[in-house]
Amino acid sequence: MASAEGLQEVGYFDCAGGGQVRVDGTTAYIGHMANPFGTSIVDVADPKNPILLSHTGMPDGTHSHKVHAQGDIMVRNHELIGPGKPDEFATGVGVYNVSDKSNPRLISTWDTIGRGVHRFDFDGRYMYFSSTVEGYRGPIMVVIDLQDPESPVEVCRWWIPGQWEAGGEEYPWADGPEPRCHHPLRMGNRLYMSYWHHGCFILDIEDLSQPKMISSFNTGPTFPHPTHTALPLPFEIGGHHHMIVADEDVAKLRPHAPAFTWIFDITDETNPIPVSSWQAKDLDPIGEPQGVFTGCHQPSEVVTGPVIPFAWFSKGIRMLDISNPHAPREVGHFDPDPQPGCDRICANDITVDDRGLIYVIDRLRGLHIVEQT
Repeated sequence: MASAEGLQEVGYFDCAGGGQVRVDGTTAYIGHMANPFGTSIVDVADPKNPILLSHTGMPDGTHSHKVHAQGDIMVRNHELIGPGKPDEFATGVGVYNVSDKSNPRLISTWDTIGRGVHRFDFDGRYMYFSSTVEGYRGPIMVVIDLQDPESPVEVCRWWIPGQWEAGGEEYPWADGPEPRCHHPLRMGNRLYMSYWHHGCFILDIEDLSQPKMISSFNTGPTFPHPTHTALPLPFEIGGHHHMIVADEDVAKLRPHAPAFTWIFDITDETNPIPVSSWQAKDLDPIGEPQGVFTGCHQPSEVVTGPVIPFAWFSKGIRMLDISNPHAPREVGHFDPDPQPGCDRICANDITVDDRGLIYVIDRLRGLHIVEQT
């Protein structure tokens, strides 16, 4: 049953299910979950009437479910999702000129082997991402420079010692989950990186060509959910620095209650400490095991204040006030009905535009645009 508090729907764009939505100016970019759907570019100047400007598909066996754009440059991931590999460019990064948003042009690629590129951050010049790379076991972190978008240049790579198989590193995880960089986020001269079942890491990138680990923390295996996002907050609260660490409600190491989110104090960044956790209403973080895609997934990576919008798989948008990081509280929600042909909602990704509008893409179908009341 649909419900909302503190939020109301402004507009809706009917589309195939998506993995990510980002907004640049008055243009929304949607990365879809499954081929043939790839990336949709949507005019949201009038959020009540979103208009599709263009769509770029994907070949069988691949998807492009993550996308960012700034100005005339759009970048998206290319990742395998099925057996085999198409003859054309399949895995890595696609760089597009979108000066004409009705006609995106592929201008370059960064190619790799294996499954390819997953989630990433993009600041207009550098792209920070998770990728399979030849000679490594499990996805690692890679940074490329797009100063010349027609000629991407790899700047650096970083991995947990033990992943570099070609370098002869001993692999200590034969009986445990494989290391997997999920994605890094940059703030200043730091990268905050989620590493799936291996927790989160803080890297010093004062010299971007040589990242150095500052610290790490893993809430597993006590809590069996993978770490999806490590999001630093760009402001202090009570003289302290904090980071949101969101677990994803998939790939659990054992049956467990739905995943939730943490708040870490990183004032001493060499010793990150969890100071609280939070679960959506009606979901018990220590109760009976439930199916996947029920609990936490992703906070908005665009942070404008202490109220953080979250995409909570089975609970839509949850607005979390962290002005007291030790006692986060919900101050609004938007929980829509399932879309036609869907038996549930599955809020997958969320972002905020310059007008304060909130966009949530459903993994199964549709993009909701909402505003705070």
